Amino acid sequence: MKQNINFLGKRHFAAIFSGLLLIVAISSLAFQGLKLGIDFTGGTLVEVGYNKSVDLKAMRAGLATAGFDDATVQHFGTAKEVLIRIKPKEGLSNAELSTEVVAAMSVAMSEKGDMRRVEFVGPQVGDELTEDGGLALLYSMFGILIYVAWRFEYKFSLGSVAALLHDVIITLGVFSVLQLEFDLTVLAAILAVIGYSLNDTIVVYDRIRENFRLLRAGSSEEVMNTSLNQTLSRTLMTSITTLLVLIALALLGGEIIHNFAIALLIGVVIGTYSSIFVASPLVLVLGVSKEDLMEPEREGEEFDEMP
Repeated sequence: MKQNINFLGKRHFAAIFSGLLLIVAISSLAFQGLKLGIDFTGGTLVEVGYNKSVDLKAMRAGLATAGFDDATVQHFGTAKEVLIRIKPKEGLSNAELSTEVVAAMSVAMSEKGDMRRVEFVGPQVGDELTEDGGLALLYSMFGILIYVAWRFEYKFSLGSVAALLHDVIITLGVFSVLQLEFDLTVLAAILAVIGYSLNDTIVVYDRIRENFRLLRAGSSEEVMNTSLNQTLSRTLMTSITTLLVLIALALLGGEIIHNFAIALLIGVVIGTYSSIFVASPLVLVLGVSKEDLMEPEREGEEFDEMP
């Protein structure tokens, strides 16, 4: 059965919805900010091994009692190995901090653990990672702008980059509102979201370009609606199968990749929405027409077809 959903007819409602999401996200990022992990803020990482499985809840409670409320505790490799991330504390050196952490863990576990490694990330390294991560996002956006402008038309490039900014800001906003820890794995997920969302948008744009050249009748809005309906099944199937994997990772993958999976979950949902209700309506607002995408006729082309 051929569907005929008027997506672009709902673009004003979509614009209001996206606007509200962006306002909440930007407000939270401005006033509350992101809860940065030690990859960005600096801190101490301690890996400890035990002879029996570790109860993470009891471990977190023991560390909180010892004054390490912001400690991140997770299994590393097996249930007998634990990885703890501690933010810097004034007046304590790296060695003193790791000693206090291990002592607090021993009390919580009633067993002295075997310290495997202690690593320290300085604030300068954290600042460099923050700067490099931001530059990676900017460079990727700039590269996408150039590619789409060359591959399609500049109005499509503006629409695709605006949709990607929409996806990134909302994903970061969710992490800010919920105060989920933002570390390098989440940054990697954000970059993956950019790639996923762009791929979805390019598929839609490619069908729009084809239909502008094939369908002589109909307005720009009608041609774009036809294109969105034709790619809808592909978009939904790709998103649903991806979401099934990400839900499994979020629920069963453990704490190490939990936030990574959450960032991808949010990004895939928002990216699917934006490829339909943000990227295409923006191109329509920018005034794309059939003439923008028609291949230029060569001089004397009519003579080439003569016998």
